[in-house]
Amino acid sequence: MSDVLGLAAQNLLSPMVLFFVLGLLAALSKSDLAVPEAIAKGIALYLMLAIGFKGGVQVALSGVDLRMAGAILGGIALSIIIPVIAFFILRVTSSLSAIDAAATAAHYGSISIVTFIAGTQALQAMGLSFEGYLVAVAASMEAPAIVVALLLARRYSRSADDEPLGRVLREVAGNPSIVMLVGAFVIGWITGARGNDMIKPFIGDLFLGVLCLFLLDMGLVAGRGMREGRRFLTAPVIAFALYMPLISAALTLPLCLMIGLSAGGAALLMTLAASASYIAVPAAMRLALPQANASIYLTLSLGVTFPFNLMLGIPIYVWIAQAAIGS
Repeated sequence: MSDVLGLAAQNLLSPMVLFFVLGLLAALSKSDLAVPEAIAKGIALYLMLAIGFKGGVQVALSGVDLRMAGAILGGIALSIIIPVIAFFILRVTSSLSAIDAAATAAHYGSISIVTFIAGTQALQAMGLSFEGYLVAVAASMEAPAIVVALLLARRYSRSADDEPLGRVLREVAGNPSIVMLVGAFVIGWITGARGNDMIKPFIGDLFLGVLCLFLLDMGLVAGRGMREGRRFLTAPVIAFALYMPLISAALTLPLCLMIGLSAGGAALLMTLAASASYIAVPAAMRLALPQANASIYLTLSLGVTFPFNLMLGIPIYVWIAQAAIGS
């Protein structure tokens, strides 16, 4: 336990987390501090480019193997299983409708790429390496959870819209963050070490500073969401947003052991599974389940689960991975 607390303290005192806290407090105190939307979108695209490219370079250096294929298939399986579990937990423990439970479950079956990036930075600060192809795993875990959630909504609610799945999937596939992440990964894979050397100042030295600015904006968004959606946040719903990441991480650990991931890779895959989307999935839910209450799923994913993972979750996953696999 002392190891977990030490890792948590180290993570809490990192500039990235503190900038998120600054944004959160500024929003809760109704400050006028804001990051212009155009700049925020540009920062998000930069982060997708940098993390995708670095992952592609790592794959180019290490090569494709069965572990990579196993990790991608395992990630897809997790993004199918987790939303089903999340849906039925919400239906049993809360008063959420089937539509709201399905929309929320989609967020927890999908992934937060910013949480993934924060996890990579925490691992690097601890001197732990991880498999670069996990970027590809992250990209593969977006759409399956959305499909599962729509099927659950149609099965358990008569009020669900009959939005064609194909249209929803095209919307997700065309999401700028997914296009940039996958595209940059492929470019990094093609160009390898030579490409990395060419743009290293751009994706290396600037990365952490840009991440701090992005997390400041995420804190602002989360704080506003908490102010506006607090009337929907009952105790069982908030509790779900805190324990569901731990359930998802626990489901992921046996897969990590089966694949043979390193301790850093296992911690990162657990972080992916434990994260909740707040970029691609909300866009898909607005299209496919417009009657779902966005204040619920956005506040839970961005206002509760995201800071939990950022401050406590990632250190817990790293500690578990090191205890199970070794450093």
